[in-house]
Amino acid sequence: MDKKIVIIVPCYNEEAVLPLFYKEISAILNKISIKYEIIFINDGSSDNTLQIIKKLTSYDENVSYISFSRNFGKEAAMYAGFCNAIGDYVAVMDADMQDPPTLLPEMLILIESGQYDSVATRRISREGEPPIRSYFARCFYQIINKISDADIVDGARDFRLMKKEMVDAIIKMNEYNRFSKGIFGWIGFRTYWLPYKNIQRAAGKTKWNFGKLFKYAIDGIINFSNTPLNIASWFGILMTIISFIILGIIIIRKLIWSDPVAGWTSTICVIIFIGGIQLLCLGIMGQYIAKTYMETKHRPHYIISESNISIHRQKIDNQL
Repeated sequence: MDKKIVIIVPCYNEEAVLPLFYKEISAILNKISIKYEIIFINDGSSDNTLQIIKKLTSYDENVSYISFSRNFGKEAAMYAGFCNAIGDYVAVMDADMQDPPTLLPEMLILIESGQYDSVATRRISREGEPPIRSYFARCFYQIINKISDADIVDGARDFRLMKKEMVDAIIKMNEYNRFSKGIFGWIGFRTYWLPYKNIQRAAGKTKWNFGKLFKYAIDGIINFSNTPLNIASWFGILMTIISFIILGIIIIRKLIWSDPVAGWTSTICVIIFIGGIQLLCLGIMGQYIAKTYMETKHRPHYIISESNISIHRQKIDNQL
């Protein structure tokens, strides 16, 4: 039986780059002579992304789409793709051409060798990226690998090709607060890391500014590590010990020299310091409580406003 590959492409305001991406990805998939399906996930785009995707589906039976009712984020878009992908191999990649489609043939050869369940990509250079962002990115990978069970390689991209068995394992992890890079590493499976040099966007503007990337990093740490909670606990123990030591010093000075610690400046500094530590620890606990709260709501990861997947597959079945 012929193998089939499904390409999942999350899209958010990608009207400028979609025609370029489709032209290259379809040409490459046709060259490697494999059955394929491209699933575009319109993540609540406010531009003409959905109209362009619909136009592609009108003349290419290998293209289908899912459109969300609003912007739910890339994690939700990838999860929707995984849940709707029916094929032997599943790949996820961005439409901005920073995930080069030219790597797909090599990735397919590697995964069909039988030695790996997944072929993932990683950037070995960050040319064109702001130095500060690159520095913090490297720090993030070092930190999360030390404090969690998630195995995330420095420079790892979401662009990867997986066997259906691995995708099924990802779907079973249906948590609301998703961090796919961590999930990919946590579930295991044999993975080959394919290095490549950084590539700039072909068109349009990135949707990831420093603030969003920082929030994404914090979410990843909280989702896959209890270390921040442990730090808060150790802060509490440390401050308790320090408090008893200072209290002992004050009592001794009072009994021996009748000289309690004088000066409001030092008192205010201590109060501010301890208050800051308390607020930091409360903030850490609040982040975990907020994540737990969202999980208990059992809200859907995404809401589909329209899709042609069922119609598209019914036509293919009728042809077969």
